[in-house]
Amino acid sequence: MKILVVEDEPKTGDYLKQGLVEAGVVVDLVRNGTDGLHLALTEAYDLAILDVMLPGLDGWGILAGLRRARKDL
Repeated sequence: MKILVVEDEPKTGDYLKQGLVEAGVVVDLVRNGTDGLHLALTEAYDLAILDVMLPGLDGWGILAGLRRARKDL
């Protein structure tokens, strides 16, 4: 399983990534919405965990971009 985590708070993002990796999941972590949307559209993920309040583009904006692109994850 491959998961995208978009979280701008360093401690929260690192803690979440560490726990998922220890559970055997492949995780990409990005710190802003713009990078998150780019990765979500260009890579294959099974799941995305989105923070709502992000710099650049918020989590709702990422979700809207994924829906417009009809990206299934």
